[in-house]
Amino acid sequence: MIKNSIFLFVSIMFVFSCNNEIKPNLKNSIIPPKAEKIPVSFKKFNDIRIDDYYWLKERDNPEVIDYLERENDYYEKMTSHTLDLQDKLFNEIKNKIKEDDESVPYFLNGYWYKTKYEEGLGYPIYTRYKDSLSNNEEILFNCNELAEKHDYFNLSNFQISPDNKIVAYSIDTVSRRLYTIQFKNLETGEIYNDKIINSSGSFAWANDNSTLFYTNRDVNTLRNDKIFKHKLGTDYENDELIYFENDETFYTNVSKSKSKKYIIISSYSTLTSEFQFLPADSINKDFKLFNKRKRGVEYSINHYDDHFFIITNKDNAYNYKLMKTEINKTSSENWTDVIEHRKNILIEGIDIFKDHLVVSERVNGLNRINIKKWDDSENYFLNFDNETFSANTTTNLDFDSKKLRYAYNSLNEPYSVVEFDMTTKEKIILKQHEVLDKKFNKNNYVTERIWADSKDGNQIPISLIYKKGIKKDGSNPLLLYGYGSYGNTIDPSFSISRLSLLDRGFIYAIAHVRGSEYLGRDWYEQGKLLNKKNSFNDFVDTTKFLISKGYTSSKHCYAYGGSAGGLLMGAVLNIAPELYNGVIAAVPFVDVITTMLDETIPLTTSEYDEWGNPNQKQYYNYMMSYSPYDNVSKVNYPNLLVTTGLHDSQVQYWEPAKWVAKLRDYKLDKNYLFLNTNMETGHGGSSGRFEAIKDLAKEYAFILDLENIYD
Repeated sequence: MIKNSIFLFVSIMFVFSCNNEIKPNLKNSIIPPKAEKIPVSFKKFNDIRIDDYYWLKERDNPEVIDYLERENDYYEKMTSHTLDLQDKLFNEIKNKIKEDDESVPYFLNGYWYKTKYEEGLGYPIYTRYKDSLSNNEEILFNCNELAEKHDYFNLSNFQISPDNKIVAYSIDTVSRRLYTIQFKNLETGEIYNDKIINSSGSFAWANDNSTLFYTNRDVNTLRNDKIFKHKLGTDYENDELIYFENDETFYTNVSKSKSKKYIIISSYSTLTSEFQFLPADSINKDFKLFNKRKRGVEYSINHYDDHFFIITNKDNAYNYKLMKTEINKTSSENWTDVIEHRKNILIEGIDIFKDHLVVSERVNGLNRINIKKWDDSENYFLNFDNETFSANTTTNLDFDSKKLRYAYNSLNEPYSVVEFDMTTKEKIILKQHEVLDKKFNKNNYVTERIWADSKDGNQIPISLIYKKGIKKDGSNPLLLYGYGSYGNTIDPSFSISRLSLLDRGFIYAIAHVRGSEYLGRDWYEQGKLLNKKNSFNDFVDTTKFLISKGYTSSKHCYAYGGSAGGLLMGAVLNIAPELYNGVIAAVPFVDVITTMLDETIPLTTSEYDEWGNPNQKQYYNYMMSYSPYDNVSKVNYPNLLVTTGLHDSQVQYWEPAKWVAKLRDYKLDKNYLFLNTNMETGHGGSSGRFEAIKDLAKEYAFILDLENIYD
């Protein structure tokens, strides 16, 4: 359940001196809203839960909207003294970003493609050039124009027909991740009447230039459950159903192989996957099953020549191995090893080229890129001399290319796109993102990777950055970020917005807790299901370690997590609230039991393999022991900012709303407790790059205010 990735800020000194005078009076003069208690009883395994705020899930109830708006009003009044700071942060961050920017072009099927931003505009413009970048620019989409009439806008995906004449694209104007697919003639500019609603946004062109396979999403559960075939010029309501995924714990999607030879249907849950494939030239034939699903066996497929290449955990290959099989013999008994399983090396993905195989790997938490020639004449690695970096392959759509593109950045070094010639081994930095600040110098910042001891004897990796000259005497404000679910790894990466904290004396740290795959698949397995509490304990142990080493103190320590990372925040607050002065929980997954018992809620059934199924007693009891909402107690909590979106498709708005309501009733302290609901957006926050910065400026202002930092 994931997070927005940009940060920014601004202010005026005179106002802040005045604001400091009125700030102390705000807590006493403004009464926080109270949600009405309407007890609802739930019984499970002879355990009775009383939920006083269950009614807040009634999205269409005017009293629910009224409560959310009262919370927003309270937040705005209580933080009014930070408005100038928010403005300052916003402008500070915005002014460091190159507004008239463009992406590195990539070549595909006779055209160069490029994304650009224009000064003052918040949305991208997608363009292409036939044969050469010196030829006339064709504008595919100007999202600034498309977004004009909408509070929220997202063009999530577009794909161009094999003959380059028609583009299919998907848009969302609600932030519910229910996409509408439309079609545009690139020769005439005509928008076709064809309109497909309630899609997941995944689709693939057949090679006939008039047939589109697409995924349908259930409007209630938001599960991708159906694959349809659409013929241009026909009513989508008459589209042929190709596949229905009847297992409620599985999702399905459709895509096209990089070779453009196959349409591929994927079905997947947390632990299990299955694929079907169809030649893209033979759309009236039936899809063929690649290999029948087997619980606990994951695999993915990539086509090359007469073979499919498979990344899989088959045969207990917990860090995955690479296998291959002939295109006409795809069942698992025919698979043979290409790269064997290695207990200390995690395979994260592959890129296939005509002459080369590129394998993305992780060793002891660090990325590396393995490059092999198909004829086995050469095999070498791209290693990176750093411990706080991120390096990943990027847009490599040209099958025939001998040049690999990858991205590199570190905590103190901006994002670069690098082109590496796999034959000559020459590399060129095609683009490095600019920081529009003459005072910025990466050498002004110190980066570290250190290890904290966990309570059960493991070592927890921590990535840090701070400004040179900081003394480790416990006086520094520190922001600790954590996630720790789904095997998602938060690599240490550069952030322009984060400079606003670093330059004000903050230390920024990432706790690579269990539940991620930072140290391999086993690191993930140790942080899920009946091991989930390891994630929470790791974060607490990381905090204690940083305090013990003088990086910060409990008076100056702050924590941040979003979505499943919001669950981490909620659990940590119940375990060790005394360690933090402030916490930001963005779109937090905190009402674990209620959500996981309700199969009508989006994502529930598909996530049993991550959290457990509370219809089974051992999982119910375990989840009850850590669910943040169910474990709120009468103690002192730190200052807390909770954010959500009314249309959130991943974590429903009522989870943070209920949590805040209960915290207000239980907590013994007089610290800040804010709920800020974006009434227009969903899980990803505001659309448009500038609106996203405003959201971040609010969060930064919250913790800077707690440190009495206003300049």
